[in-house]
Amino acid sequence: MVVGKLPLAGVVVLDFSQFLAGPVAALRLADLGARVIKIERPVTGEIGRTLAFAGKWADEDTVSFHSMNRNKEAVVADLKDPGDLDRVKRLVARADVLIHNFRPGVMERLGLGYESARALNPGLVYAAASGYGAEGSWASRPGQDLLAQSVSGLAWVSGSDRPVTVGLSLADHLMSCHLAEGVTALLVRKFRTGRGGLVETSLLEGVLDLQFELLTTRLNDPTVTPSRGPHSAHGYLSAPYGLYPTADGHLAIAMTPVDRLGRLLGDADLAAYGDSDRWWTERAQIERLIARRLASAGNEHWLGILTAADVWCAPLQTLDELLASPAFAALEMTQTVERAPAEPGGEPLRLTVARSPIRIDGEVLRSRRAAPRLGAQGRLRDGVDLFADEPAI
Repeated sequence: MVVGKLPLAGVVVLDFSQFLAGPVAALRLADLGARVIKIERPVTGEIGRTLAFAGKWADEDTVSFHSMNRNKEAVVADLKDPGDLDRVKRLVARADVLIHNFRPGVMERLGLGYESARALNPGLVYAAASGYGAEGSWASRPGQDLLAQSVSGLAWVSGSDRPVTVGLSLADHLMSCHLAEGVTALLVRKFRTGRGGLVETSLLEGVLDLQFELLTTRLNDPTVTPSRGPHSAHGYLSAPYGLYPTADGHLAIAMTPVDRLGRLLGDADLAAYGDSDRWWTERAQIERLIARRLASAGNEHWLGILTAADVWCAPLQTLDELLASPAFAALEMTQTVERAPAEPGGEPLRLTVARSPIRIDGEVLRSRRAAPRLGAQGRLRDGVDLFADEPAI
């Protein structure tokens, strides 16, 4: 899709954030057409440039940095230098959105807190992300994905007998979505009324929101606690909801009446479970019976039977199996980004990365712009004019 036709075309975002949640929130806006400008410290840039996922680097930046900061511009500014800070404030006065994920109080000490920024630009949408919120006894604690998952109770949902965290930056990604959602909502108000605003969220709030079903149940019935059978995939759902080994793999089976499943599998013991209350109270025994039956044949055999009966089931795939599947190809979920060589005559960097998961007007959102080099658009103290070719917003 042509950039000028994207929903956020013309919107200017100043991205002061680092690590994952803030940068990915800004990336989501960039993929929707916003012009995102990273403001980074001299020499080292934001710490994500050196925080290597799986130890992988590409063209002097980490591969994870490339994935989180593609489709952006970058300038260098020392926020502790009065001259640079004044130049940054001039950018704030002309931007539509400011995003940061410093600990509460840091931007205020720099003179770039919400009230100061609003005085410079009443129409500014100011997005502040934190670990645990701006107030309370945890406000000053370091906000990080593993820590947020740990304090939220989520680890005990995934494993009732021992804590198990999600092996991805779940809290960061959730917060990036919520932050981008809040920014987009305030942009709608800004364009209608001229009034900007403040959107705040945190890692902990995002993970708590993820557990809204559990929280609602627990708050209204304190006796509810998670429990798991030998093959359960959820601490609060009855059998057969789980992952089961077959003769050559594993199958996931979701909401299905146990007695109907038993008849389809040809197992009389399972077919006798007509009382739905027993699907919860005797979950462990039911799961063992299902596993025993499924172990007698392979995935394709059972998928043929269950899929024909419209049972909610799926094979458990490795990432390699997913990438090789026709379903993955049909999504067109990847794109190639390119970064020009640092020196004339050098080879450009080309990386395959995931695209935005959103489609607009039936079109996949793609951009070939890779993550910027540190200060790709210059140093503010050198007099670079980021708005030279654009009208004031």
